[in-house]
Amino acid sequence: MKPNFVGIGAACAALGVALGAFGAHALKSRLDPAELALWETATRYFFYGAFGQLLFGLFQQRASGSALPGWLLLAGSLLFAGSIYGLALGAPRLLGLVTPFGGLALIAGFVGFAILAYRQP
Repeated sequence: MKPNFVGIGAACAALGVALGAFGAHALKSRLDPAELALWETATRYFFYGAFGQLLFGLFQQRASGSALPGWLLLAGSLLFAGSIYGLALGAPRLLGLVTPFGGLALIAGFVGFAILAYRQP
């Protein structure tokens, strides 16, 4: 049975809305402008991953192929955005070492998606 990336992507998009609203309202008075900018960046990239998962899920419903791109998009979103959210909230700068791995996973997920889509008749 294929993973339901439409459902996963929709859930991530809903979470992205909640995290964005949380940052705009609950954290606005608690974070400085640089930290709020980090929060916004994390939310934007979380949405990129969520929409990628949604599109991949729709693609996967009509095509065969690996689920790896969907998992990479999910992992990349969580690692990339999660590490930036942590930095915005004051986590040790060492957490920033995780961010590039999340970015690479997002890129690999989108590239894998493109390759699978290209190979479909």
